[in-house]
Amino acid sequence: MNSLGFDKLEKDTKVVVAMSGGVDSSVAAVMLKKQGYDVTGITLKLYNNSNISSSKSCCAGIDIADAKTVALNNDFKHLVLDYQEKFFDGVINNFVDSYANGETPLPCVKCNQTVKFSDLLNEAKKIGADALATGHYAIRKGSLNDASLYKAKDFSKDQSFFLFATLQEQLNYVRFPLGGFKKSEIRCLAQKYELDVSDKPDSQDICFVTSNSYRDLVKNLNPTVNKKGIIYDIDKNILGTHDGISNFTIGQRKGIGISGSKEALYVIDINKDQNSITLGTKAKLRKSVIKFKNINWLGGNILPKGLDCSAKIRSTQEDLPGILDINSDHGTFTFEAELDKTSPGQACVFYKNDQLLGGGWITP
Repeated sequence: MNSLGFDKLEKDTKVVVAMSGGVDSSVAAVMLKKQGYDVTGITLKLYNNSNISSSKSCCAGIDIADAKTVALNNDFKHLVLDYQEKFFDGVINNFVDSYANGETPLPCVKCNQTVKFSDLLNEAKKIGADALATGHYAIRKGSLNDASLYKAKDFSKDQSFFLFATLQEQLNYVRFPLGGFKKSEIRCLAQKYELDVSDKPDSQDICFVTSNSYRDLVKNLNPTVNKKGIIYDIDKNILGTHDGISNFTIGQRKGIGISGSKEALYVIDINKDQNSITLGTKAKLRKSVIKFKNINWLGGNILPKGLDCSAKIRSTQEDLPGILDINSDHGTFTFEAELDKTSPGQACVFYKNDQLLGGGWITP
């Protein structure tokens, strides 16, 4: 049994590595190559702009060149696939639509859910690969047909949160070679492998937003979000007007344009149908029961009722204890403590110790 779980020699095991041009995916590809696997790197061209060369971008012009160089210098195949249309339809359009609907999107999850673990995975199967490997920091355990997903060794870089929408059959096929390493160790390996990208900065969260504000992108692609509307308090008193609901997110305090209140005011509701914003005190943001829909469950064949586990609604926070209840494609998580800034369009992701059980999309 080789390190990827196949009962054959490494040289007879074909692995496609998703290469973004960054240090993580580059190390993953070279590591597998040095272990003797038959490696093919694939980089997806995601942007219709060859001039994008920011060190914090992903799968743009310079990133494709970096991935090609790594493959050439380490003697494995490398392909570039034009996924601009797929990326625009599956990720960017969803991003814009979410803000137009008063939600706060998670484009990294959508990218994994659509482009990487759907379209790219199918491409890997087409060329006869046994597995698709990525540079994500997460740990996969289990057999070829019943895999489970766990947090990475380096909790500060753990990306399991962004993988919650990975379907079981996809998880069975995907491998995460970096899950057992710390980020500092990967940097050291990149230097050991003499990779030109060893000091390359990590990509930003929203890799396709090249300006300082996502709002410019949203307004350019959907001008209707500029429609003026009313700002209310919780008693429906008019406090002022706004220039479009896409300028606001739940929990926002700065940049609202309302002054004179004795207490700090936060955005507590965004109503798409009325094109309105409601402001309230921080206390009005807090809730302990989170509702969600479109659940992806990776915790076994039985959906939980009253399961004692933990969850989190942001990738950077620690998961917090509570009770999980799922009914078909919707459910609730009742946290022991109250949370704030729970925004529709974001995710609630469940864990049992270090194992990721699944997640769902937060609803009002």
